[in-house]
Amino acid sequence: MANELHTVLNAVGPRLRALRRQRGTTLEQLAETTGISVSTLSRLESGGRRPTLELLLPLARAYQVPLDELVGAPQTGDPRVHPRPVKRGGSTWVPLTRDPGGIRVFKQIMPASPVKHLELKTHEGYEWVYVISGRLRLVLGDSEFVVEAGEAAEFDCRIPHALANAGPQPLELLNIFGPQGERVHLRARATKPADRRRRLD
Repeated sequence: MANELHTVLNAVGPRLRALRRQRGTTLEQLAETTGISVSTLSRLESGGRRPTLELLLPLARAYQVPLDELVGAPQTGDPRVHPRPVKRGGSTWVPLTRDPGGIRVFKQIMPASPVKHLELKTHEGYEWVYVISGRLRLVLGDSEFVVEAGEAAEFDCRIPHALANAGPQPLELLNIFGPQGERVHLRARATKPADRRRRLD
């Protein structure tokens, strides 16, 4: 039992670092959200600070994940995932996995709302998207694509990117975030340059 607890506690730091990077959050931003100092957060991620409830509870709230998922507590035998939808960036995110430090899978529901200006973001890792219904507008650096229902796309998150609803109906898609893994083929229709300028104006 002691060895199992030691293993779980030692894995908390790397899980927290991986989760923060997947969310594209800096230590400074996380410190502002949680009230925990940057130095404490850094030591917690590196293993130099022992995780406590006083530190983990604000982090669980900031990341909007259950505490047992945040620390990677051993499963009790129930394989079912009990998703807790959260609102972020105007979309509804439904988590479909329980491991914040590994591959993360979400169902994202993006409302139909015209977006004229997209803010491109970068962060570590890869992202895979599969459009369940609707049409996805995907901007990757200087390129833009429209991903239709039933199509998938995969890209390096270090490339400036942004996602938006490209249709008049709500957009439903699966998001898979991870540092590595098997890739799916990009199957998207590129928009014409003139069309892209019209969309971005």
